[in-house]
Amino acid sequence: MPSNDVRILLQAAVPTAAVGAIAAVVSGVVVGGKGAIGAVVATLVVILFMGLGLYILQRTAKSLPHLFQAMGLMLYGAQILLLFIFMAAFKNTTLFHPRAFAFTLVAGTLAWIAAQTRAHMKSKILYVEPEKSGHSS
Repeated sequence: MPSNDVRILLQAAVPTAAVGAIAAVVSGVVVGGKGAIGAVVATLVVILFMGLGLYILQRTAKSLPHLFQAMGLMLYGAQILLLFIFMAAFKNTTLFHPRAFAFTLVAGTLAWIAAQTRAHMKSKILYVEPEKSGHSS
């Protein structure tokens, strides 16, 4: 992964992890250990799903730039659908507190999207490759 892609990944993952840590503490205090476990699992799921999506999108941008926008829209739709499926699958689990899991999943996803948007807006990505000096046509 080029350094700019890694920077964007870190700028999205770190705030998401911070939101997850806060959610784990709050959930642990409010509903106990199972709440904290649910928040940690949800945070890991968000970072995994969204990080993998960012990686796929960056690869698509480099290899098939004409499909970038369509791929981005399809990818975000698929990610949200998968997160809902994940929430539904663990709705009645006894491994962790499902409500803490669901709230953290939503909060983590919103944090990721906001942080990734901010990272993209602040990054200085060239849209056109500049011509090399000394090359005349």
